[in-house]
Amino acid sequence: MARYLVTGGAGFIGCNLVRFLLDRGHEAVVLDNFSTGKRANLAAVADRIRLVEGDVRDRAAVDACVEGCQAVFHEAALGSVPRSVAEPILSHDVNVNGTLTVLEAARAAGVRRVVFAASSSAYGEQADSPKHEQMAPAPISPYASGKVACEMYMRAYAAVYGMQTLCLRYFNVFGPHQDPTGAYAAVIPAFVARLLANQPPVVYGDGEQSRDFCYIDNVCQANYLAATAPDEVCDGRAVNIACNQATTLNEILALLGELLGTKVRAVYEPARPGDVKHSLASIDAARQAIGYEPKVFFREGLTRAIDWYRENL
Repeated sequence: MARYLVTGGAGFIGCNLVRFLLDRGHEAVVLDNFSTGKRANLAAVADRIRLVEGDVRDRAAVDACVEGCQAVFHEAALGSVPRSVAEPILSHDVNVNGTLTVLEAARAAGVRRVVFAASSSAYGEQADSPKHEQMAPAPISPYASGKVACEMYMRAYAAVYGMQTLCLRYFNVFGPHQDPTGAYAAVIPAFVARLLANQPPVVYGDGEQSRDFCYIDNVCQANYLAATAPDEVCDGRAVNIACNQATTLNEILALLGELLGTKVRAVYEPARPGDVKHSLASIDAARQAIGYEPKVFFREGLTRAIDWYRENL
């Protein structure tokens, strides 16, 4: 049994990862300031975790969490490209300075490994497809730029301090506990929530933009594989975590209409600045480095997500 710290553990990805770790008999320490995470996300496991309410930028709070941990899953971040466009200083402060604080606390406590939640937004609008890790980062938003800066810190801490670090570039994660409300809601929960409420979903752009959607179970598995991977691959490298399948937003709407048995009439709004048009991942590097293989593909994942939203909205 190992003890792991999950920063941002009350958020969408974090709370699912906490459950994944507990289900495998491990201890979980959670750090969250509840700016975007929700206590309700951890209510079912509250008596099985150690929960610290605090900010990743607060060194004392992070120090209180890392002691005795075998690894840190650094999921805490202020997400959303549009939010970073509106508030670039805040996005940088939370995402970059918070990551540096986590690295320093982990180093001081002798934590052997940090697994970082990186982002496919690092690739920007490059024409090559699928996106692969040999491509130079080309971020087109403050959020993406911050995530790339964090990757560089992960690589630097591996090179200078000998810390074992890995960066997992998530491609459009979705599933249970993903918030369908608010201005920055991700597309799948936003679509599902509006359709369940008999409201038209809102599409920014023409709907032909495509994404490599990755169900949350795949991401939890990838994190666990990264935490237990051979030491030699934990050199700060970044690997894509996705399914190597592209789906357009219009295709999602058609599938939702089929699964929900309803006619979908979407409202189309202008595209948002900073949004990437197409995103498809090569996952060969993750296969080779950590043995990653997606197990839940888009249709099954969407069916599971719909079931969860029906029960919990």
